[in-house]
Amino acid sequence: MAQAVLDSAAEKGEKLKRDGIVIRTYDLWKTYVMGDQTINAVAGIDLEIRRGEYVALMGPSGSGKSTLMNLIGCLDSPSKGEYFINGRLVSEMEDDELAQIRNKEIGFVFQTFNLLPRASALHNVELPLIYNGTPPAARIEKARKALSQVDLEQRMLHKPNELSGGQRQRVAIARALVNSPSIILADEPTGNLDTATGNEIMALFERLYREGNTIVLVTHENDIAQHAHRVVHIRDGKVEKDEVIQH
Repeated sequence: MAQAVLDSAAEKGEKLKRDGIVIRTYDLWKTYVMGDQTINAVAGIDLEIRRGEYVALMGPSGSGKSTLMNLIGCLDSPSKGEYFINGRLVSEMEDDELAQIRNKEIGFVFQTFNLLPRASALHNVELPLIYNGTPPAARIEKARKALSQVDLEQRMLHKPNELSGGQRQRVAIARALVNSPSIILADEPTGNLDTATGNEIMALFERLYREGNTIVLVTHENDIAQHAHRVVHIRDGKVEKDEVIQH
């Protein structure tokens, strides 16, 4: 990138940060070519999420919401457009820089928990800190604190197969919290849970939001989306509707 472009991106990033905007996309596209077909999975999305917001990205299967989630989570790079997270232009970054951003800025919570089966809850929560080189004593202290945030301090030495589905998801949420990320990105976090347990997890997200965390929830279920305080409806790779939910 030319120096002038870099300077202008840095200025734009500083302004976004000053204005409390954690996520900002400008005309974001993700295009796939399959044979003689061109598929625009994300087609020119402009999205702004402020620090401390609780936003659901909602849409049916094939709407582009999962592709958008992968772009926001720095798991994929856009074909066109700009994406800033916490004031940094990540749409132009290389893979190793993106890995650092994922570790530092984003806490992921997945439908399938993604826990190491032979490791304790404490060790599972420590993992992002191991990857970024946090010393052992500080790691354990931070992991304990994150587990206490999700009411699991009594279970920190249990392995995933000794925990219920809801407890496993709480471990995954503690792991997402441990680095104090800019956003918690939750992909269908209640998809593998029964209704009662799912409601408990959604109540936990509400509490984390009230404690000041920025939460982006990806779902195709309207009743789950309604737990958020803003719902962005995605259809055909575009924002169809952006609404504030009154609670």
